[in-house]
Amino acid sequence: MPDTSNVIEEARALVEKRIVELDKERKQLENALAELSGGRVGRRGPGRPRGSTGTRRRRRRRGGTRSEQAVKLVQESPGITASEIASKMKIKPNYLYRVLGEMEKEGAVKKKGRTYHPA
Repeated sequence: MPDTSNVIEEARALVEKRIVELDKERKQLENALAELSGGRVGRRGPGRPRGSTGTRRRRRRRGGTRSEQAVKLVQESPGITASEIASKMKIKPNYLYRVLGEMEKEGAVKKKGRTYHPA
């Protein structure tokens, strides 16, 4: 019966040799791709149209952050529900529940049943 440690070492050496070969081939392919794409290497992000970049411009909200908007609405209308706040802010209630939970932990609002009140 052959020595298993010798077989394992031979297999390991073969795998390492193949990794080196594949790495050389990958570098050659990347260079070829760079020449074909005008010096650019890599891909656009998934689902991005041609010519788009990886950076996105963010729009700034008028009236502060979502949490500030929600607290202001609670102060203006004590006893308001999360669904009512969400519809006034034109966002989905499931997102607002997370925001209001954080505001409750910070002590900005209090929840009584299904309604929110200023702290």
